[in-house]
Amino acid sequence: MPTKKQKSVKIYSTEWCPYCKTAKQFLQEKKVKFEEFHVDKDEKAAKKMVEISGQSGVPVLHIGSTVIVGFDVEKIMKALGLKD
Repeated sequence: MPTKKQKSVKIYSTEWCPYCKTAKQFLQEKKVKFEEFHVDKDEKAAKKMVEISGQSGVPVLHIGSTVIVGFDVEKIMKALGLKD
């Protein structure tokens, strides 16, 4: 059965944020490839995160055209087109 092309997934995070770690672990468990940006070390990424989300809190997930602030399983699953 052919698989759908995965949407682009970017996560803006910090090393010290427990929700960021949980979000990354969740994506890995779901076998979702993602690009990570460390906003505590990369000023350009931090500015981009605020630009797309209007927030300075982490994590911010950018899935396709959907922006999710915080670790919200329901919203992440919906944005990825995954079922429970």
